[in-house]
Amino acid sequence: MANDLTGKRVAFLGAGKMGGIILQALLKNGLLSAKSTCATVAHEERAKALAEKLKVKVGTNNAEAAKGADIIVIGVKPQVVEDVIREISEHVSPKQLIVSVAASVPTSMIERNLPPNVPVIRAMPNAEHVALTCHMFDVVGRTVVVDEKHMDAVTALSASGPAYIYIILESLAEAGVKVGLPRDIATLLAAQTTLGAAKVVLETGDHPALLKDAVTTPAGCTIDAIMELEEGKLRVTLIKAVVKAAQRAKELAYG
Repeated sequence: MANDLTGKRVAFLGAGKMGGIILQALLKNGLLSAKSTCATVAHEERAKALAEKLKVKVGTNNAEAAKGADIIVIGVKPQVVEDVIREISEHVSPKQLIVSVAASVPTSMIERNLPPNVPVIRAMPNAEHVALTCHMFDVVGRTVVVDEKHMDAVTALSASGPAYIYIILESLAEAGVKVGLPRDIATLLAAQTTLGAAKVVLETGDHPALLKDAVTTPAGCTIDAIMELEEGKLRVTLIKAVVKAAQRAKELAYG
């Protein structure tokens, strides 16, 4: 199996939020062709709407979608993953690759409901399959490979993380309104500031603390603002939020 999606037949079982985003990105970037891609959703009306939007075959039958696919992406809700795996198991062979993006679902649970030797991606398949899967997910962001024991932490930090950032963005925008900016401008500035700061971290590789110090001038505005953040315990609150989410992910583990 080459590190190339060209000509691969891919089935997205559960093209909801996460699966839908990945599917759209792959199609938009030309890594998949519409004619070699199919997807499933829970309801017929949603299937028709998504098929019209993406110009791919979309249905509600997971087993049908899995037949003959080279790669099967499992994007359904964690609590129904086992049911879906059992539904498709008789149509899956070791020549296919299963990729799960369902939070809190270990590979062991998926593997025990499939025929022997079917490769399953969540954390630790063989290197060739890892390379192919990383290539697939790189279209929607940077990809890292971690041991499965770290996946609850990844869920807490990365999967739940956008919610934390949206709260911060909302708060910054409200602050902009408080000091006199129109709401649309305040929201735009908050979003662009967050985007710019993230890009600098990714592009420079510098520790966030060093970057913070670089924009904090002696006796300036920023240091006063940082003092308020420290007094309000923003730092420890964010840390506690991630820890709590990781604990909850472990509690919700299906398998």
